[in-house]
Amino acid sequence: MPKTNLKVISGKAKSNVEDDIDALFRLPLSDFIGARKTLGAKLKKEGRGEEAARVNALGKPSVSAWTVNQLYWQHRDSFDQLIATGQRLRQTQTKGRTGKPVDLRAAFDERRELLAHLSDLAAALMSDAGHNPALDTLRRIATTLEAMSAYASLPEGVSAGRLTKDIDPPGFDSLAGFAMSAVTTRRSEEPARVSQANKSSRAQTKTPPRVAVVDAGRLKQERQAKLAAAKLWLQQAKRSLAAAHSRAKSLETAQRKAEAETKESEKHRREAERRYKEASAAVEASARRSQKITAELEQAREALHEATRSAEEASAELEELFRDS
Repeated sequence: MPKTNLKVISGKAKSNVEDDIDALFRLPLSDFIGARKTLGAKLKKEGRGEEAARVNALGKPSVSAWTVNQLYWQHRDSFDQLIATGQRLRQTQTKGRTGKPVDLRAAFDERRELLAHLSDLAAALMSDAGHNPALDTLRRIATTLEAMSAYASLPEGVSAGRLTKDIDPPGFDSLAGFAMSAVTTRRSEEPARVSQANKSSRAQTKTPPRVAVVDAGRLKQERQAKLAAAKLWLQQAKRSLAAAHSRAKSLETAQRKAEAETKESEKHRREAERRYKEASAAVEASARRSQKITAELEQAREALHEATRSAEEASAELEELFRDS
């Protein structure tokens, strides 16, 4: 694994609180605030007030910064390769014209490929964590990664794996120093013996001032950085477009299936309504028949009661006649 100059404290030198802070930044983003409060309260209870205050002062990372942290913790090989490529790129730039243009192009191509690879990993990490891998968020992630590669060592107060916000690339003023040193080196290598005629002709030729050379170097670096960034955004846009097309096709298939299911459900609903109406009509007819039978039964009971009473009267009268005879 390539060595980097990033500001990271080695594991052996870390105290327990350093391990705890690292673990804090490795958590899912939604757990950060609660875990920070728990850790701060624990340290305070142990009488470690200064460390507790330090933990409580830690800011919650943005989604893009959190994703870069996870790239550092979960994909260290690719992360370190990016930083090492940035170091080689800076070394190639500092050589000025003594360096080979092919080496500079190779370094830019390698860094662009690593940025694209890490951007894909970042999108997967965000999706798995329930975050939306929007193009703007991926752009901020790529900008931070490019800045870390360009610095080859993080700004003061920033530690890899503990980012809380995005990092901007270094200004081109720092790159101008490379062009200045290259100009100085080239001039020092010129032959000391120069004829008066050559001096005169050189004096007649308008040599661009040093500031102009620096500006040219700065503009070249700016164009190269913009070109690399534009190629990266184009790759990301193509991947997003392909994903959108795939998603649209899946949704169209799902829509057709849902429409077919809706039609089938509507058919079953109409059939159920028809059966319900038939059943309701049958229930009403049965109720009417039941009412009619109930009325007829009541009448039959009254007739039976009347016949019973008449039979009892006739029987009593017959008995009376037998006694009189």
